Amino acid sequence: MVEGGFAVSENTTITVTNSQQGDYPVIIGSRAIDQLQSLLPGDAKKVLIAHAPPLAAIAESLKELLAPERQVYLAELPDAEGAKRSEVVSFCWGVLGQTDFNRTDAIVSLGGGATTDVAGFVAATWLRGVPLIHIPTTVLGMVDASIGGKTGINTAEGKNLVGSFYAPRAVIVDPDVLGSVSENEVRTGLAEVVKCGFIKDPAILDLLEEHPEAAVDTTSEVFLDLVTRAIQVKADVVGKDFLEAGVREILNYGHTLGHAIEHAERYQWRHGAAISIGMVFAAELSRIVANLDDDAVDRHRRILGQLGLPLSYPADRWKTLLASMQRDKKARGGVVRFVVLDGTGKPRVLAIPDESVLFAAYQELAAHTG
Repeated sequence: MVEGGFAVSENTTITVTNSQQGDYPVIIGSRAIDQLQSLLPGDAKKVLIAHAPPLAAIAESLKELLAPERQVYLAELPDAEGAKRSEVVSFCWGVLGQTDFNRTDAIVSLGGGATTDVAGFVAATWLRGVPLIHIPTTVLGMVDASIGGKTGINTAEGKNLVGSFYAPRAVIVDPDVLGSVSENEVRTGLAEVVKCGFIKDPAILDLLEEHPEAAVDTTSEVFLDLVTRAIQVKADVVGKDFLEAGVREILNYGHTLGHAIEHAERYQWRHGAAISIGMVFAAELSRIVANLDDDAVDRHRRILGQLGLPLSYPADRWKTLLASMQRDKKARGGVVRFVVLDGTGKPRVLAIPDESVLFAAYQELAAHTG
């Protein structure tokens, strides 16, 4: 490791510890995807590759890579949040049943966070659990959704309300698969990287401020540094708290309001865009309830704005957002709980029963609406 950034080798492995379901590696580097064959269980005769629509060609190439040793089936899922529905899960169960998948066979996810969420849930529930490998193909999927074992789907009432904790056998993070990802997708995915900087690794924030152009270049060393650091943050946190009974909750920084915005927008917004606004709100709330200093609050807007991410939301949407937050799975008895910062790298979880405090923070957020 080099001060201020990683000296990332072609293949870096970060181990996620998991006392409940076993440790697993996150393999990071160019052409890491070629290791898929060796990471599958030796006795897996059948493999289902669940992939997003734009990745059909890569899915076919993986099918060729795994043949003829294994029977490989492809299941194309809807794109983005459209995949996270019970009907899609039922479709996957049908494919597994019709092909006689057993407990030694494996599922591979190939796609962004929605794909990994759905494929993970299918793997967790088929025969009460079959081997799973994630190959995330978006920045968000690489640094967040594929790591930590959270799986789930949405309902009409909210985001990720149905799901399970189920650890993958391995995660393959290959920046080469990002070649066709739009710059907007990269920028929104980096919102989760920013989050990791504010809750645990401030060096991430320094890199983003010092190298704004390289940060969004998926072929740059700076980008790989950022991704690797964010993965290390998540691995460290979930390794201590797999079932989100304690410290893992800090990973929800910006997510309480962010999820409410996603729900209000009928999941048509990118996750990172909603979380960006959520983090600005959390910073304003932290200024009120945790005395977060003005420079740290301003730094949120500066870094997220530099990435071109939204920083505000209309004032007249507050009641809708509050109702959604009160139904959020992180709420307790209707009392909304937030991750706040006492300082950069110093998060804690706080229940806030006083709605006027939340409203005051939201007013600061809405005041910046252009």
